[in-house]
Amino acid sequence: MTQLAFEVTDIRPQQYAAAPHLMFHLRVTEDSGERVHAIALRCQLRIEPQRRAYNLDEREGLADMFGTPDRYATTLKPFLWTYATAMVQGFEWMTEFDLPVAVSYDVNVSGSKYLHALRGGAMPLCLLFSGTVFTRGETGFAVEQLSWSLESRCQLPVETWHDLMDLYFPGSGWIRLERETIDALAREKAAHGFTTWDQTLLELLPATEPTSDAIWAT
Repeated sequence: MTQLAFEVTDIRPQQYAAAPHLMFHLRVTEDSGERVHAIALRCQLRIEPQRRAYNLDEREGLADMFGTPDRYATTLKPFLWTYATAMVQGFEWMTEFDLPVAVSYDVNVSGSKYLHALRGGAMPLCLLFSGTVFTRGETGFAVEQLSWSLESRCQLPVETWHDLMDLYFPGSGWIRLERETIDALAREKAAHGFTTWDQTLLELLPATEPTSDAIWAT
């Protein structure tokens, strides 16, 4: 049986892709001496919010997710962020590979809402691995299932996520609206001759402090 261990060594924005991706660079080691021909890898990425502290601004931004700080003991629980897959080529002892992770800036998605509220530091992650390992057997290839206990913890710098979003949505963010709401906004936009969605929304909102964040309604 193979004895595999995974470690995240780097996380960087993927600059050239059709949609935003973070590239997780991983190292996998095999300690039994078994030759690995390939791994069909699946990964579940979970956010562990209880593993970091939050300043006042972050607490306000996370209020609708976790409530007030006095509730954090019961509300700060790990939750699913996303899934990713990769094919790892054959190796002995150790190899490194990239795991592309598609991410969203839709603030209705829990992971994006959480990251948008963070002002600095890092987001604690736990990567849970599953999949199929192909090794050498008596008749050629042998097949093993990855152990359910294989996992790796890491920290995603919040700045890295913001750098990625700035590559694809410079100075902007995304919200999802009901179609009826979009139709109503479109009528308001046309009736007043507004040229942008930002102008339409700002005119409808109560007077607030100016903000540099743009919001696109889709």
